[in-house]
Amino acid sequence: MEPDAFTNSMDLKVREFLKEVRLDHSPAFTKLVDDTVSAIKDAIDKIPEDLKVTGNEAPGFVRDIGADKVEFKFKKPKSIKIGGSYAIQCIAKPDECFLEKDYLNYRYHAKRCLYLCIIKNYLKFSSLVRKVEWSTLQNEARKPVLLIYPAGEFAEVPAFFVRIIPTAKSLFTIKKLNLRRNNVRALNDGGSIPQATPKYNTSILEDMFLEDSAELIKKTFLGWKGLGEASILLKVWARQRSSIYVHDCLNGFLISVILAYLANRGRINNSMKAMEIFRVALSFIGIFRLWDYGLYFQQEGQNDITKEERMPYRETFPVVICNPSLPFNLAFRVSRSGFMELQDEAALALKCIEQCKDGGFEEIFMTKVDFAAKYDYCIRLNLKGTNEVHTSGFCLDDECWRLYEQKVHGVLNQGLSNRAKLIRVTWRNTLSEGSIENGLSIFDREPMFVGVSVSSLEKAFRVVDIGPNPENKEEALKFRRFWGDKAELRRFKDGTIAESTVWESEQWTKHLILKRIAEYVLLRHLSLSKENIVHIVDQLDFSLLHGVGDPISFSGSLLRALEVLSKRLRLIEDIPLKVSSVQPIDPAFRFTSVFPPEPHPLANDKDNVPRLHKLMPSCTQPLEVMIQLEGSGNWPMDDFAVEKTKTAFLLKIGESLQNTWGMKCTATEDDVDVFMSGYVFRLKILHERGLSLVRKEVGSDQVKRVTSVDKKLFFRSQHSSMINGLQGCYPIYVPVVRLAKRWVASHLFSTSLVEEAVELLVAYLFLKPLPFNAPCSRIAGFLRFLRLLSEYDWTFSALVVDINNDLGPNDEKEISDNFMLSRKAYEENKQNVSAAMFLGTAYDKASEAWTRFSPNVSELKRLVAYARSSANLLTKLILQDQIDFYKWECLFRTPLNNYDAIILLHMDKLPYPQRLLFPSELNLGKLVARGNGSKFFNPFMLPGDLKGSSDEVKNKLLVNFDPLRCFVGDLEKEFSDTFKVWYDSLGGDAIGITWEKFSSKKRSREELGEEAGEEGKDPVDVLKAVGEVETLYATSITQDSPLSPTSLETKISPPPARSTVPSPPNATLQHRPHQMKNSHIAYLVGAKPISLNPSLMRPSSTVLTFIGFPEENPYFIQPLIHPQKMRKTKILVITPSPNPDFKHQELRDQQQRVTSRQWPMRPEKFLKGDEAHLW
Repeated sequence: MEPDAFTNSMDLKVREFLKEVRLDHSPAFTKLVDDTVSAIKDAIDKIPEDLKVTGNEAPGFVRDIGADKVEFKFKKPKSIKIGGSYAIQCIAKPDECFLEKDYLNYRYHAKRCLYLCIIKNYLKFSSLVRKVEWSTLQNEARKPVLLIYPAGEFAEVPAFFVRIIPTAKSLFTIKKLNLRRNNVRALNDGGSIPQATPKYNTSILEDMFLEDSAELIKKTFLGWKGLGEASILLKVWARQRSSIYVHDCLNGFLISVILAYLANRGRINNSMKAMEIFRVALSFIGIFRLWDYGLYFQQEGQNDITKEERMPYRETFPVVICNPSLPFNLAFRVSRSGFMELQDEAALALKCIEQCKDGGFEEIFMTKVDFAAKYDYCIRLNLKGTNEVHTSGFCLDDECWRLYEQKVHGVLNQGLSNRAKLIRVTWRNTLSEGSIENGLSIFDREPMFVGVSVSSLEKAFRVVDIGPNPENKEEALKFRRFWGDKAELRRFKDGTIAESTVWESEQWTKHLILKRIAEYVLLRHLSLSKENIVHIVDQLDFSLLHGVGDPISFSGSLLRALEVLSKRLRLIEDIPLKVSSVQPIDPAFRFTSVFPPEPHPLANDKDNVPRLHKLMPSCTQPLEVMIQLEGSGNWPMDDFAVEKTKTAFLLKIGESLQNTWGMKCTATEDDVDVFMSGYVFRLKILHERGLSLVRKEVGSDQVKRVTSVDKKLFFRSQHSSMINGLQGCYPIYVPVVRLAKRWVASHLFSTSLVEEAVELLVAYLFLKPLPFNAPCSRIAGFLRFLRLLSEYDWTFSALVVDINNDLGPNDEKEISDNFMLSRKAYEENKQNVSAAMFLGTAYDKASEAWTRFSPNVSELKRLVAYARSSANLLTKLILQDQIDFYKWECLFRTPLNNYDAIILLHMDKLPYPQRLLFPSELNLGKLVARGNGSKFFNPFMLPGDLKGSSDEVKNKLLVNFDPLRCFVGDLEKEFSDTFKVWYDSLGGDAIGITWEKFSSKKRSREELGEEAGEEGKDPVDVLKAVGEVETLYATSITQDSPLSPTSLETKISPPPARSTVPSPPNATLQHRPHQMKNSHIAYLVGAKPISLNPSLMRPSSTVLTFIGFPEENPYFIQPLIHPQKMRKTKILVITPSPNPDFKHQELRDQQQRVTSRQWPMRPEKFLKGDEAHLW
């Protein structure tokens, strides 16, 4: 899109947005405001003149601020004026209520509070006032204000209230309140020079010149529509960012002051649009270095502030904004860390305008940038009742809460040093209705929040911090005083001797180094206990652990094994075409697998039999590796022949590895498994010519199958390369994507969202992080992933993931065209949308690879709802004082009552039961059937399994055995039109079922039964039929309670794995490879899956399938099997006709001519012929 188009789109959105957020001064609303103001005036008029006011009106407040001599006689206000953004009611207190020296020792603040107490007492009786509440002015507890809620409510402004802020114009002599004066005698410790109280003095000056400050803003904004609109935009931008719209940073008043300064200095003018002014303001805040010197207004007829007058401001405050007519710093509350945060956010907003679609409108104005998602590491300090906070009193020059914020910031800043880019410490003081009178201790109830933005992971995960040289005694002493026992003198490899601290950690626990440092320095330098410090760092790590450790720690040995295998593959000489490249495509190689396989003793290439020292799994996962061969023009042109040729190459490669290096290799129909260094590598060949077969107009099912396999393999190789590069640039990507995959599986979305799609979604967070920086912690990244799922406009927007910046304008247009084409049918049928979640990449511009068919529209809606709920819960857990670990676990506990039926699995029969997070429980439901688990399978090796020769023991290892996946496949195949299956592929013990026909809305049991009966299917009968699909799986069924239409509880068990088992009718050999793994079964090559009579497949049989090749394929297949191991085993050798139209009936006819005999000779002699024979 051209820049002008961006500008026009942005302007249009801003105009419509302003209509939504601008206050409509309608007659009804104006009347509401006038009535409220009148009610305030009437209530004040009822207060008796000269009413004696004492400290008893707010005894706790007066006591806690340390004020004395606070009695006065009430006088009516001199004036009542409306100011601010039409939400502030300013009351000017009469001078008669104050004495000449009330600026001392908080007397002014005490009388200010007591004055409001009297007004509050009389306002409560007004019929036009619904309620009166206490609040504070910019979170300053010593300056309370009243919030007046009118009795009548205005629908368009439901939260409207009037804020009463007392002012004290010309009350005290200004020179008595200059920055270097001390007006709180408690700070005078008897020294010759009293300590200055600049914050205290400025707090009083603010009230004295509040009306003048408002007048300054009013003069600038009057009659300037664009400036007012820019002010609204800046306020919306700031309010969406909770880290800057706080007491020590930005507020609506300061936004108006900054805009007034820009107008005063001629940086903006009347001809500029609101968005132009908005951009100038952001640029001024985020980039200009003028802030280092302070901002000073120029006023006609008044002298500028001199250099000598500026000096005290610059020495006292980190940010200075002054006007000659206002003798105080308008930004006196802004802290250094708050201003750094403000500049960072302004710079990010400018990036959004320059880099994001539509000028960054969504990112700037619509995206919530809160503490939970912004900061990489969060800490909550529960300081309720901590005496250290107010040891010297609640209020001295500054309030104790602000002083403690500075103390915590200083300790963490020194402890974390350059590991942290920004450290934000805020303590929001809130109070409940009527509690201000009881004192200031109520402000300790909320926890202090600390947010840390990491500078870089390299620095954050640094194990050693190097301090000063011991020869620098003064610095070395400071270092040791700060670090205590952690400080040690070390000699480094370059010969340097220095003070240092060491934070030894395992590779997979390095993300906890910051937590350990922060906890150590906080405990050492503050009077806190461990229970009062809550680090939001590792609460979700439990979901990634396998036993007591993270399986990602085995990645080093996995990569070393792959390197050795790659070298050996390239050294193979006895094949016509040498191996040119080896590319791992399994998620484990790019570190994104939630549970990468651990080295298995039975998968070693050594011949020794391991001892059973610990629980040894019976199963292991194969790791897919794609290889490519040298180019040649002699490949067959037929696609089917290409596939068979690739298979022949794989068999020859496996034979060569076995003969040359003694490596164990087994073959399946499409690939070869290589056992090495505790891992099983599954080899696959990609031949790029296979991709060109997509253009051939061949209607054969075999051609379609071949084409899809080649294309998917190509997609996977491209995807793997891109993700490998991404995780190298962003190391934290790996744990974030693993958490995301765990969440997707835990909520039973394994059939809806494939792993590669999750990886692309998380990649988008790192490639397009605005309005954030790229996440540097797993919890922040995980929260953003959940928000992306729940907030992205999947219906009308394609999500484009450009990892290597490969997409040009033409590519983006192609993706856009493909997306619009996929949405053409949306208006006609909203439930039938191709690629409901459209993910565009450089290698897949039509979203064909990962999300073409799933999630569909209904699945995506469910996924979005779950993501929204989880995001809200995670945000709450981060921000609120919650230390209950169970609530963190709830992020991965899926509610089973959201399904129409539930199948419960036997936990001890899952292939990897240690991966189960929480055993599923069902308290409701009607039992339909129940069964016992299989006695033939155990997920762990038993002592008896390790008896026998090395080969015999190794053959008992089950490769890629997952009964749950097979059972789900059976259910989907048999009942695809009846119900939808939901399951957890990473270790869940429950399968959810939702009725496809009735999923659009809940029905009563009677309605469901009637409508199902019309289709000829009773729901209960359907549920019972689930157990009949595969008697080896389904053993019990339970029907749900009437709370939902129907539901199912079925306990299932995996099939026997020690021998070949009977298959149900219409099953195919290819569909049950796990049933034959330990019976010396070799799936070498296959054409089309062949249906067999189950009576031929007895438990004592072993099936060996050999398929002949067409005559044009010259390559010979040497079966990888040892005849001596099968001397007493009956072998079923099937060599079907090469005719692709070979029918099941022909096979059944041929089965009548079978005979039986012992194994007498080499199996390759039976490769000839086109009939099926049983030998």
